[in-house]
Amino acid sequence: MLSDEKKALLTKLELPYPCIAVKFCFEVPDAPHYQGEKLAYCQYVKHAQDTGEKFYITADDDACYGKMSLGMIDKPPVTASGQAGYDFGCYKTPLGCQQLYQKLPVLVPHTVNYVMFCPAEKCDFDPDLLFFIADLPQADIIMRATSYISGDLWESKSSPVISCAWMYAYPIISGKVNHITTGFYHGLKRRKAYPAGLRMISVPFQKFDEFFAALKEMDWTLIAFREDEESKADLQRRMDHWQEMARAVGSEVHLH
Repeated sequence: MLSDEKKALLTKLELPYPCIAVKFCFEVPDAPHYQGEKLAYCQYVKHAQDTGEKFYITADDDACYGKMSLGMIDKPPVTASGQAGYDFGCYKTPLGCQQLYQKLPVLVPHTVNYVMFCPAEKCDFDPDLLFFIADLPQADIIMRATSYISGDLWESKSSPVISCAWMYAYPIISGKVNHITTGFYHGLKRRKAYPAGLRMISVPFQKFDEFFAALKEMDWTLIAFREDEESKADLQRRMDHWQEMARAVGSEVHLH
């Protein structure tokens, strides 16, 4: 469960859209069943952000194929043949699109029967994912927090269609943070879920401890980007020390 301290750190980010906690469940979760117009999987995150509600969905509530990447249904033959991606013009041939389905990350089939969504500030359960929609200042802080302690490289894995597989299934399977940019992906763009140019960042449960420890400890504004004179003088002292270290081994530093 997210502590009050962790929720406060998320609030401090001042995100344009609330962070959403996502939980994959085998049994019916302790939440209301979504009641409303049938949506595509990616739109349910936006619905949670817009309404501030906690709710769950089933495969029957998904009007697209997010349910496929979560293993809620098997890969439908026609879609998996690549015909849809070809007809949408995303691939030159159906077989080209079919390569995606050969490599698609999918959670263990039929182990996820319900998906719960809730704004992180109201989360009263242990989430499997924290899902962020951020502009660049906040995205910079979020991404740095995912590597500040571990030194993990930033990677972005995605595909023109079924981008939900890479944002919801892949992080759980790999234990890695994934991030993409709105405006590139067919379903998200077609449904006008978000403006183009925002960062979508998915942080899996395996990274939570590190992520929140880093948010609490690290400088959100790095010293090289601060305008106060004390920071500038401190940075210069650090850079002068680099030259002392380099001279001690007969070298020099070319950073300014």
